[in-house]
Amino acid sequence: MSDVNPTPPSQAAPDPELLSAAQAAFRNAYAPYSHFHVGAALRTPDGTVFSGANVENASYGLGRCAEQSAVQGMASTGGRDFTSILVYSESSPPASPCGACRQVLFEFSPEAQVTCVNHLGETIEGQVKDFLPHGFRLEH
Repeated sequence: MSDVNPTPPSQAAPDPELLSAAQAAFRNAYAPYSHFHVGAALRTPDGTVFSGANVENASYGLGRCAEQSAVQGMASTGGRDFTSILVYSESSPPASPCGACRQVLFEFSPEAQVTCVNHLGETIEGQVKDFLPHGFRLEH
């Protein structure tokens, strides 16, 4: 496993379908405590797109990040693998998955492409394993 870090912010063009789905989810985020909205969209090997938004809760630990919401949607329909995920926020540099999300993403697809993008078009990219070097998962 490589110890490569994700790329620094750039102006690379993100996948338009994933960007649109992540932006739509972003608009539906429930963030009355942090006021920090995030949307995510992932694509499975068969081309299906799942999206999710962050959903906060007064009991903070019960909230869900956008990336986890998208993965849970995929897993709930039987999906066990994704090829790419896009995370959309309005922070600069673009928000990157938190540690818990990095582990959730690694569980399903350590080789998947991650693109973090913001409203300014700045992007950070890499594979899941770049965001979580030495992650762990059940080996079959």
